[in-house]
Amino acid sequence: MADSPQTRLSLLVRIRDSQDARAWTEFVDVYAPLIHGFLCKQGLQDADAADLTQEVLRAVARTIKHLHYDPARGSFRSWLFTVVRNKLRNFLAKRKRHCQGSGDSDVQELLQQHAAPEEDQAELWEREYERRQFAWAAERVRGEVQESTWEAFRRTAIDGQSGQEAAELLGMSVAAVYLAKSRVMARLKEQIKQCPLE
Repeated sequence: MADSPQTRLSLLVRIRDSQDARAWTEFVDVYAPLIHGFLCKQGLQDADAADLTQEVLRAVARTIKHLHYDPARGSFRSWLFTVVRNKLRNFLAKRKRHCQGSGDSDVQELLQQHAAPEEDQAELWEREYERRQFAWAAERVRGEVQESTWEAFRRTAIDGQSGQEAAELLGMSVAAVYLAKSRVMARLKEQIKQCPLE
């Protein structure tokens, strides 16, 4: 069974110490995929998204010592989203200054259509957060259950197969498939509650 993650607040407190390599490793393992995934969905190439993810993590490292986290004022995730959005905005502005435009109004119109409004960015950030949270929990739960239990869950809950189809393919009864699905769902919910993403 995977080690339980540090609580969200304790992880944020621990990363204030730049020498706490374990805390920073956990923080990067948890938040870098969220940041990178969001940036890729904003149209950045993988290399640019990776570079910008590193910039965001450096900004967090510089400011975390002075951040007075108060959950009543907002979530850490919202603060991090603001940092990511600002870094993205700066990156796009810098890239725009260095690119030569064609002068074609059709190109300008196309670029404006692809620029995500801030509301869309916030929705995308939340969806990416939820996707990353599920992936984090699934990684842990999959290691806790038998492969047939995981496959019954995956086929019915993720792939959308019927219980009958999954049962036939896995050599299980339909009841066993639904029991496996229920057990995995319960464990996923427990893991998501423990997820260090905040």
